[in-house]
Amino acid sequence: MLFVKSFVSVRLIAISVIAISISSCSGKKDKIQPTDVPKAPPPPVVEAHIVRQVILGETLELPGNIVAGEETTIQPEISGRLTFLKIPEGKTVGQSTLLATIYDGDLRAQLNKLRKQLEVQQQRVQRYEALLKIDGVSKQEYDLIILETENIRADMRIIETDLQRTQIRAPFTGQVGLKMVSNGAYVSPSTVLTNIKKTKDLRVDFSVPEKYTSRLSVGAIIRFMSEGNDKVYTARVMARESGITEADRNLKLRAMVTDNDGALLPGGFVKIKLDFDPDPNALMVPSQAILPQARTKQVVRVNGGVVTFVDVELGLRDSARIQILSGLQPGDTIVTTGLMRLKPNDKVKIGKLIP
Repeated sequence: MLFVKSFVSVRLIAISVIAISISSCSGKKDKIQPTDVPKAPPPPVVEAHIVRQVILGETLELPGNIVAGEETTIQPEISGRLTFLKIPEGKTVGQSTLLATIYDGDLRAQLNKLRKQLEVQQQRVQRYEALLKIDGVSKQEYDLIILETENIRADMRIIETDLQRTQIRAPFTGQVGLKMVSNGAYVSPSTVLTNIKKTKDLRVDFSVPEKYTSRLSVGAIIRFMSEGNDKVYTARVMARESGITEADRNLKLRAMVTDNDGALLPGGFVKIKLDFDPDPNALMVPSQAILPQARTKQVVRVNGGVVTFVDVELGLRDSARIQILSGLQPGDTIVTTGLMRLKPNDKVKIGKLIP
């Protein structure tokens, strides 16, 4: 009986210990707090610009080249040895001035031979005319004699033409360049003796973008400056190319220099400045607001703190701003900083407005 009571007592003690442990664990469990949900980061602070209409004076700066009114290389028409050469380097010569002569002794000998043959042939023609009147020769024989005579005359004209080609003359009045050969040299039609340029009537060749072709017509006055010269020259547009080049969508024009003072040289580089009527409603934005894409350009517009990526068409630009032709309206707000980390529909906070 005592053993049973002891066993019951031990069991009660064990049950009490277990109950206390469970109660203790239950208390600790009630004290555990649920894990806190992480808060979303605040929207990034960006700088922005409000699009406004401004007066934009359209000034277009373009490169150009000075070209001579007439220009060509001086080359012989036939092969031979130079027997005369007088090229006044850097000087102006008149049209048809004799610059060089090719040896023509063989041609003159052939011409003298043909002249003698023609004299004899003309005597035969006279005899055949007399015989034809008395039926001493047939009409066919007489015609053959006339044909031989004409052939000799034709050969003479060929030789005379070749003799003219031995004399190399200036094709027009212009400034002669440097001498490329010496007297006594053997030359051929591929040999360049010198070059000649008509420097009196200089022209300016330049190209304008397709959008400006209707604003620059024949007769328009342009202004330009040359390298190493602070003088502003003027030129009048004299001709336009027949079409726009597909490679760069530009139209080539040519203008006549109206105030050449002798300082301009053919081949020189010039800077052309075109002033167009100002646009009073131009939209200009900071250059850093433009996001270049593969086939277009974009800006990040902010509306109610949410950003939207907008395709835009660009126009003129200066050192800090770019004209927007389409895609934006006056009053729109666009982001100018932190563009690369933004995505469509992101929220932003405008910290500063830049002009």
